[in-house]
Amino acid sequence: MNLVLIGYRGTGKSTVGKVLARRLGRTLVSTDAEIVKRAKRSVPEIVKQFGWEHFRDLESAVCRDVAAQDQLIIDTGGGAILRSENVEALRRTGTLVWLTASVETITRRIGGDTQRPSLTGTKSFTEEIRDVLTERTPKYQAAATHIVPTDGASTAEVAERILQLTSREAGS
Repeated sequence: MNLVLIGYRGTGKSTVGKVLARRLGRTLVSTDAEIVKRAKRSVPEIVKQFGWEHFRDLESAVCRDVAAQDQLIIDTGGGAILRSENVEALRRTGTLVWLTASVETITRRIGGDTQRPSLTGTKSFTEEIRDVLTERTPKYQAAATHIVPTDGASTAEVAERILQLTSREAGS
């Protein structure tokens, strides 16, 4: 069974994923890193040259491929849940843990990130986060097996909470 981390960018998926992979002795796969590797372009370059729809097509292919593997820690891009086919594939072989954080926390964590293009192109950074979170929250909720808030928690605390939730689920 895979452990799949979902949530908006800046909620801690990559950082927590590294800790979980180390603790569980599993391989960590970042769907965004895999897209970049396959496309031989950064996410901003993919979006600029081909558009978000093409990026989402690449993301769906990666989600299918990683879901076909076992015992992975999967760090998904924030929009992976936008397509039900991605959620269905990841859920078939994984437990989906939604990492949450407030708009303020996300803004503080990703304020300097240049590897992600704007999702709207028309709003302030904070407005975009707020609006996109409002749009995506029902999709994250529907996809998640577990929800773990990351505001005010250390990476180790978040990882421990995930391990507690998923070990109970596995009957450990």
